[in-house]
Amino acid sequence: MKNTFLKLIAIIVIITALFSFKALAPASITGRVTPPEAVKDVWAVSLTDTAHGSVSQGGFNIANIKPGTYKVIIDAVAPFKDVVKEGVSVTEGQPVDLGEIKLEK
Repeated sequence: MKNTFLKLIAIIVIITALFSFKALAPASITGRVTPPEAVKDVWAVSLTDTAHGSVSQGGFNIANIKPGTYKVIIDAVAPFKDVVKEGVSVTEGQPVDLGEIKLEK
């Protein structure tokens, strides 16, 4: 009887531990930069995380980022000016689309 009770407690502890370590679903930040040839790099920076994005034909994607509030930095090619988007809020598993971002000279 005592042995069965200990096994039951052990099973409950293991099941509880498995469900308590749920992984966060990654999110992403996307957008489009015009003119497309003017963007060099895209970054997302928070207090605890920094992520580099991929850029293709003016479209960018910063994938697999954690939930939080980010500053998105668009590094432009001269003579265009860099753009910083503050307060970009990312929630678990949800993509954030910043839409079209126009770079100025």
